[in-house]
Amino acid sequence: MQKQEITFIGAGNMAFSIAKGLRDIYDIEVVARDMSKLDIFEKNLNTQIRKTPLRGFNISDKTIILCVKPNNIEEIGKQLKGKCDALYSVLAGTSLEKLKLNIKAKSIVRTMPNLGASVGESMTTITGDITYQDEVTRVFNSIGKTLWLNSEKELDIATALAGSGPAYLALIAEALTDGAVKQGLKRDDAMEIMRGLFKGFGNLIQSSHPALLKDAVMSPAGTTAYGYYELEKSGVRSGCIDAIESAYNRALELK
Repeated sequence: MQKQEITFIGAGNMAFSIAKGLRDIYDIEVVARDMSKLDIFEKNLNTQIRKTPLRGFNISDKTIILCVKPNNIEEIGKQLKGKCDALYSVLAGTSLEKLKLNIKAKSIVRTMPNLGASVGESMTTITGDITYQDEVTRVFNSIGKTLWLNSEKELDIATALAGSGPAYLALIAEALTDGAVKQGLKRDDAMEIMRGLFKGFGNLIQSSHPALLKDAVMSPAGTTAYGYYELEKSGVRSGCIDAIESAYNRALELK
């Protein structure tokens, strides 16, 4: 049985991460300006792909995953011909209306994968044409978990949380490691302990509320209570809340 084809416009890291999840399910076509990038893409994917130049590309009757920089949407749209069946965009802060103005499509869906896609553990949020909910969910389930949201506002908030979240967690991971080094732990040992911490916590948080996990660790007048107090005093909680607000507002500006 012949596999259905799916087309990526853009050959960057996100396109590659999604293609890794889809290569056994779909025939992959990748469209880009630089054909040498497509050769590298194919080699790293270890799967034969259809390599197509961007200029004048006809999107008619295709299912497109749009993986370009948000500020390139107008330029990209001018180089495309025809009208695709479905457009799945991964562009942060790029509204359904803006996509509709620049690329002709029968149906448009916005998605927001995150860095976890590179290891098959993305948390992807989705909104748009609800008639494509099942299909687009199947596509992005190949790189992790998905959640359909009912509005673009919710997707923009989710972008601030899950899309930008890996950067916030990376900052915390680095800072905790630096703290252990400051107290005398070797850097390599501190890194290994931090990675084990995050791996275990990632599993625990799937089934427990954060407050319950915190209470389970924090004994009266213990080491955790003293350390936790310093985090609260330093405004870590309010800093995280403000980070979500700032990232969400920036997503709105990008529209």
